[in-house]
Amino acid sequence: MADFNKFWTKNTLIGLGLGQLLSLLVTSTGFTSSELAKRGINAPTSQSFLNYVFLAIVYGSIMLYRRKTLKAKWYYYILLGLVDVEANFLVVKAYQYTSITSVMLLDCWSIPSVMLLTWLFLKTKYKFKKITGVVVCIAGLVLVVFSDVHSSDRAGGSNPRKGDLLVIAGATLYAISNVSEEFLVKNADRVELMAMLGLFGGIVSAIQISILERNELKSIHWSAAAALPFVGFSVAMFMFYSLVPVLLKINGSTMLNLSLLTSDMWAVVIRIFAYHEKVDWMYFVAFGAVAIGLVIYSGGERDEDQHPPNAAEGPHTIKQDEEANPGNHRKGTVAVAGSSRTWVA
Repeated sequence: MADFNKFWTKNTLIGLGLGQLLSLLVTSTGFTSSELAKRGINAPTSQSFLNYVFLAIVYGSIMLYRRKTLKAKWYYYILLGLVDVEANFLVVKAYQYTSITSVMLLDCWSIPSVMLLTWLFLKTKYKFKKITGVVVCIAGLVLVVFSDVHSSDRAGGSNPRKGDLLVIAGATLYAISNVSEEFLVKNADRVELMAMLGLFGGIVSAIQISILERNELKSIHWSAAAALPFVGFSVAMFMFYSLVPVLLKINGSTMLNLSLLTSDMWAVVIRIFAYHEKVDWMYFVAFGAVAIGLVIYSGGERDEDQHPPNAAEGPHTIKQDEEANPGNHRKGTVAVAGSSRTWVA
């Protein structure tokens, strides 16, 4: 009983509630993107633009109030903004071609991608248990693609294979973004990171919109039905970006990864009850494989995971934290999504 009471602490309960809120935010970004795609609105960069504006205004105002100089070179944030914008673009674009369930599951590709990048560039070492979990996750991803190609009773999109490839490419860019964020947040500041990402992400988005989506925006017949999903997506993304660091500070990445896993369940619920679509049975097998893989991967974390190191700590401690947090991104999500759209802070 003592161990049970020790487990159900205030922080644990807060983490459970906040984790499910983040999971619903990831799912809501997928829902709004899919809804816009069904209405024939194809403007993925424009969907993310407002989120960057919100980040720049809110966290930029905090930076101006603090009146502190930048701790990292400004051109690092330009590159990060470019990668983040294109990651969001590819994942949101995928909703034009494949189902919301496939996007939510395939977004998990960011986990092995982050592990590879941290192993190559940050010299992180991973235990056999974590590698086993990733292998099981990849097996689930293969089932999703196989189901999209061969299922004949789905109503998930016009070109599922193209959509699946877009999600995988976007998840890979999310991984690059996350590794960069991991480096910057340890050597700079979380508020600075979000403010600069919002600023340069907004600039890159504006340029891309003027080139690729200007005519699309002009052709949209703006109404409440068209504007609400746009605004809803941006608000959900902003809340996701802002709340993930809180969960990481209270409960660490284990709670975050397991909480975001339920976004796939919410996606299936939305697809069945909101879209009245028939879900192929292989999705459930794939979800089970991904769930088992993430449990294996996330299990047995140490307490250090709840307290990410700063730049002043030694390299040995940083390597331990990298091993504990390789799958954190959406987030975003935004994955949103993602689920992979997760911030490290």
